[in-house]
Amino acid sequence: MSITLAPSPIDSPAAWRRLVISLAVGSVGCVGFWSYVVALPAVQADFGVTRGEASLPYTLIMVGFAFGGLVMGWITDRFGVFTALAGGAVVMALAYGLAGISTGIVSFALAQALLGMGCSACFSPLMADISHWFERRRGLAVTLVSSGNYVAGAVWPPVIQYVIETSGWRAAHFGLGVLCIAVVLPLAFLMKTRPPAGATAKGAPRPLQGIIDIPPRALLTLIAVAGFACCMAMAMPQVHLVAYCADLGYGPAQGAQMLSLMLTLGIVSRIISGLICDRIGGLMTLLIGSAAQGLALLLYMFFDGLASLYLISALFGLFQGGIIPMYAIIVREYFPAGKAGANLGLIIMATLLGMAVGGWLSGVIFDWTGSYRAAFFNGVLWNLVNLALVALIIWRRRPAPVLA
Repeated sequence: MSITLAPSPIDSPAAWRRLVISLAVGSVGCVGFWSYVVALPAVQADFGVTRGEASLPYTLIMVGFAFGGLVMGWITDRFGVFTALAGGAVVMALAYGLAGISTGIVSFALAQALLGMGCSACFSPLMADISHWFERRRGLAVTLVSSGNYVAGAVWPPVIQYVIETSGWRAAHFGLGVLCIAVVLPLAFLMKTRPPAGATAKGAPRPLQGIIDIPPRALLTLIAVAGFACCMAMAMPQVHLVAYCADLGYGPAQGAQMLSLMLTLGIVSRIISGLICDRIGGLMTLLIGSAAQGLALLLYMFFDGLASLYLISALFGLFQGGIIPMYAIIVREYFPAGKAGANLGLIIMATLLGMAVGGWLSGVIFDWTGSYRAAFFNGVLWNLVNLALVALIIWRRRPAPVLA
């Protein structure tokens, strides 16, 4: 009597279909990551506040996204990604509605914090979930899913800017709320299947790239601090590019186009980084991306012509796009699979707190100095901190033991 074994769903067509659905969810659900970057000048003018005060809502988006990611990661580990996505869709719709009826910068900022919490379901939980469905092409799969965030950034800013110019920022927020509930919630129902049995086993990982000679909790802390530092650097152009272009006299529409270009090339960067990662591992790929990001930040300090800004923004997107998904790969390489959602949620929380503080601090530095040059320099310094920490972790790496 012969027994026919069911084919493994790992790296299967079903896994690739799930990847496509995850990418679609992120491409819409992560709009909350970028919508206020475009709306910042209009909201600042409407409420009559300073640039530093107008940066506060973005900070609260990132704070909400950060702590929401920690909670959503735990929910994903415990109940599956469907539960996290369904809850996130409802929260996003509610938050956009509250933002649209806000009467001041404080109530608007609180609505943005709620938006960040809902939006967080469409980022790190999706990366953690898809990492369980792939083995041979895990790096490529994770970076493709993480690209949903950049697809949202490439597609939606010009659309949002058009709606703001024609109907106002409040109408844009109402429309985005409808979009999130109408798209994310139905797609979530297509992802109710839990990861394959055994894929989330709680045993220790077997990294092919070596063993890190650092205690697990200390290693997790170092990676989180490195993530905070890299996003302190990343925040300056991503948060303030639209406002920067407006200040230079080029207009917010040019800034929105630059942001879209930056994030479009960020998608390309993530795909390339995924392919590289499958060969050299997450840590080395992260080191390369961080070094390149620092170079692009230096270029922003010395060139501010329209053509130069388009070129540097393109380079910045191409250099830094693959950085964030590398943290997901590192989590799966060096930590137990059963805690992937929670551990990645913690690291992504640190990166988003870096975006939050970096976005706010760049606005404050602008208010102090009347220029963004010092803000770019601040980003370069934080980028050096990230490089030093990643280099330290790589230095403490030892060859993996040979398995019998």
